[in-house]
Amino acid sequence: MLRHIRSLWPGAGWLLPLPFALWGASRVAIGEIRWEQLALMTLMPALAYANERTRRLFVAVFPLALLGLAYDAMRYVKDWGITPARLHVCDLRAIESSLFGRPDWTLHDWLQAHPVAWLDRFFAVPYGTYLFATVAFAIFLYVRAPGEAVTRFGWTFFVMSLLAFVTHHLYPAAPPWYFHAHGCNVDVSAHASEGPNLARVDHWLGVRYFAGFYGRSTDVFGCMPSLHVTNPLLILLEGWCWLRAPGRAAAVVFAIWMSMAAVYLDHHWIIDVVAGWAYCAAVYAAVSSFVRRAVGLGSPAGVITPGVQRA
Repeated sequence: MLRHIRSLWPGAGWLLPLPFALWGASRVAIGEIRWEQLALMTLMPALAYANERTRRLFVAVFPLALLGLAYDAMRYVKDWGITPARLHVCDLRAIESSLFGRPDWTLHDWLQAHPVAWLDRFFAVPYGTYLFATVAFAIFLYVRAPGEAVTRFGWTFFVMSLLAFVTHHLYPAAPPWYFHAHGCNVDVSAHASEGPNLARVDHWLGVRYFAGFYGRSTDVFGCMPSLHVTNPLLILLEGWCWLRAPGRAAAVVFAIWMSMAAVYLDHHWIIDVVAGWAYCAAVYAAVSSFVRRAVGLGSPAGVITPGVQRA
């Protein structure tokens, strides 16, 4: 077994799955294991050590899985930097109204006063599928694009998300649903919520899908920038070179759909969406530059090299 692993990983790369196994084992030890933790604990080592093809798939999804582990660990620093004096609620809303509304009025106020059932369901679709779409696109790149595309996508996703998490603690900002529920009152002990729109979708579905998802969130005051809009935009930026016209059109629609959903569902101010776009574009440019230099110098950044073919 050890000889097989060393043949797949001649260097120290064989250690890469260990964080997932150790984190999962620690969750089991304290009795807090969830299905996604168990999946990372078992699937990532299996991919890394099974054979050469699965090893390359492990490398492709490693940044995404590592981010999932980091997000799970965020619960232990969830209160860092979150104090009543530093929390932005009505000052951020004032900026929003000055840029995209009228004095003491925002688009969100009108949307919440005029709910439409079919729009709740329509805009719930990208919110309920964007993580699956991100993983599916990473696998698509693994199969159809060169190694540097997979590396660029995965590490842009990781760095962009990590920077956003840091920003959420340096500039803790309340989402629109918090203002509509609590006004300008600052309550750092407030729990994350799916908001009234997605609550209505859960009621229509008959399951607590969104309530369960947001009930596990530790980032109540992390609306600036919006991470919901960064993933579809990243898929669009990276996918433009590897997708045919129908795929490009679908990527454009998905990015616009998600941006509109973030506002309609009362989860993000428009300014959060714009900031999310800026984060995505800046990090993608930086990582792209790094990957180009790394591949040019013969770095293993392009270790995944299946045949290039547009789809």
